[in-house]
Amino acid sequence: MNGGPRIIQGGMGVGVSNWRLAGAVSGLGQLGVVSGAALDQIFARRLQDGDPGGHMRRGVERFPFQHMVERIWKTYYIPGGRAPHQPYVTLPMPVKQSQRKTQILCMIANFVEVFLAREGHDNPVGINYLEKIQFPHLSSIYGAMLAGVGYILMGAGIPLKIPDVIDHLINHEPATYPLAVTGAGEGDDTTLRFAPRDFMECDLPPLKRPKFIPIVASNTLAALMVNKTGGRVDGFVIEGPTAGGHNAPPRGKLRLDEAGDIIYGERDNVDLAKLRALGLPFWLAGGYGSPEKLREALAAGAQGVQIGTAFAFCAESALRDDYKYALLKKVAAHEAGVRTDPLASPTGFPFKVADLEATVSQDDVYDRRVRICDLGYLREPYKTPSGKIGYRCPSEPVKIYVAKGGNVEDTVGRKCICNALLATVGLPQIAKDGSLEPGIVTSGDDLTEIGRFLSPGRLTYTAADVIAKMTEA
Repeated sequence: MNGGPRIIQGGMGVGVSNWRLAGAVSGLGQLGVVSGAALDQIFARRLQDGDPGGHMRRGVERFPFQHMVERIWKTYYIPGGRAPHQPYVTLPMPVKQSQRKTQILCMIANFVEVFLAREGHDNPVGINYLEKIQFPHLSSIYGAMLAGVGYILMGAGIPLKIPDVIDHLINHEPATYPLAVTGAGEGDDTTLRFAPRDFMECDLPPLKRPKFIPIVASNTLAALMVNKTGGRVDGFVIEGPTAGGHNAPPRGKLRLDEAGDIIYGERDNVDLAKLRALGLPFWLAGGYGSPEKLREALAAGAQGVQIGTAFAFCAESALRDDYKYALLKKVAAHEAGVRTDPLASPTGFPFKVADLEATVSQDDVYDRRVRICDLGYLREPYKTPSGKIGYRCPSEPVKIYVAKGGNVEDTVGRKCICNALLATVGLPQIAKDGSLEPGIVTSGDDLTEIGRFLSPGRLTYTAADVIAKMTEA
């Protein structure tokens, strides 16, 4: 990877870009990236399902602090898996100062995912985090670094302080991160803290520094990262509004088309000349999943492209097979569709949603979700009247949210995407009424074009097929 990869495989959803997918892509000489979102939940649920294939066991055996492993394994592992209709154990909700066992679970889960993705090849592997999910940043990044992660990518926010975090964790030094708390004032303690030596069971040499690649939506934010961050930035992914997952809000007044999709305008375009002037490598993302778009990006001075949607539907991704097949069938029939929902995500960021209706059971219909917030990754920390930090989510029951000082208008159309995205990778929680949590599939607008990776008469393709097509002469 002289100078960096031509293709970065996007970090997608909650567990869609898992260790299998990232390992396959990195093994082929491009940059495979695991999603770092909710890895503690994913790891704990895999253990409760009996660790099929023994992969989690293989990963934890290489974790440097085995007393921690023993406690976590004893807490969550169920030999043979859960009984039918047995719900997953509910983990403690993330808070400003998480419990020690929560931080340990995050460390181990991130370590295992990166370790497994690095097996079988010598190429770098990346991990992708959402800046908005701030609670587990410090312990998660440390766990990934213990496993030798080569790249850390972060979007859905402005991660100015992450380079400083990395620099401290290299030497196992205490690290801090500012938690965004609504209503907090000067003098309020809103700092997340993590001290590796409070957890280390033996001395370790300094860790290798991963490259840090912020995911931003404009050259303005890229310049801000270069000029204001306290450490080194190694490049950028510039993500346009056609990319899947969370998108940056449009600049200026919010406008919707007749279908309710967000309209982006001229102000949302990136000035590539100003981006090149920063002198750092950059990759273009959002609709770049074709060899023609890769050549276009290279001609514009980019190092390459980031691709999510094409990899999300390949055989190695963790997207549920029924969802994958249903949407690929729609793609082949030229019936696939994606909408940019301005309301679904409790983050307030626009969120891309693939149209699954009429392709799966009625239980999975997108607009029939029960209001709930029992995982808490996207909760908003706020200062209570008593001066403490409280937590609220616009996707929780309306009365509860309003009682915490939230505006009722902010609850309209919100969905619990934390639960939904876990269901999307085959780890659905069982609700109190015995039903399974339905999933939500996020995808870029390029979903309609991934038929280019399908062979005639087939509704499946591999990560190798994507890379071969993208790099063809």
